[in-house]
Amino acid sequence: MILVRNIFQLKFGKAREAIAVWKEGLGIARKAGFGSAPVRLLTDLTGPGYTLVMEVTHTDLADFEKTSKDVMGSAEWKSWYQKFVPLVESGRREIFTIVE
Repeated sequence: MILVRNIFQLKFGKAREAIAVWKEGLGIARKAGFGSAPVRLLTDLTGPGYTLVMEVTHTDLADFEKTSKDVMGSAEWKSWYQKFVPLVESGRREIFTIVE
């Protein structure tokens, strides 16, 4: 099992809007085949301000790659993504093996 953590550094003052947009995006992702794994949206309490994290688990890297292609290939997702991009300064992805 793996944990995929997408970390976005949002533009100043855009956290509330970004969270609302992400909630919409998760609905689109589910329709495009994102699966039934629980998704967690997290925001910062300390550290760099205006950080939004989206975490999800996958069975393995192959599952992650297939799901990513299915979702990101969707026309509805591509349209939604254009709403999210202007709210973000930068982003990165971390992928972990779940040990316990």
